[in-house]
Amino acid sequence: MKIENAGIGAPIRPRATRIQPHKNPFPLTYPKPTMNSLPPCPACASELSYEDGSGNYVCPECAHEWPVKAEAAAEETARVWRDAAGNVLQDGDAVTVIKDLKLKGGGGVVKQGTKVKNIRLVEGDHDIDCKIDGFGAMSLKSEFVRKS
Repeated sequence: MKIENAGIGAPIRPRATRIQPHKNPFPLTYPKPTMNSLPPCPACASELSYEDGSGNYVCPECAHEWPVKAEAAAEETARVWRDAAGNVLQDGDAVTVIKDLKLKGGGGVVKQGTKVKNIRLVEGDHDIDCKIDGFGAMSLKSEFVRKS
């Protein structure tokens, strides 16, 4: 605590000092643990699975082993696009809009019953790319169209 003198005849007031927080001189240098990105065990649903060097996942709780390649093959399955009625869509199909769709930015409306030819299927939220006469190129969701 420091004492500050404000002049002759002035009362002596202590100056407030700031207490410094304790800093660890030896910070932890190892990485913090993260969530396991490996799949859970299909037999017992344990999340403690690990990958051994031979290309298998192993569960330490039930000793179940399963191949890594089986999971990779499951991820490579091709996506199937379906319209509002459940019909499978393909590139080049013709579809019909089943609901009035308001356009963002342009202020127009694509009316129900509008026919769209030569669609192209893409990945993403709006999974159909197409050109509509009078509107130009745009993206549609497959849930708002029916295969013609």
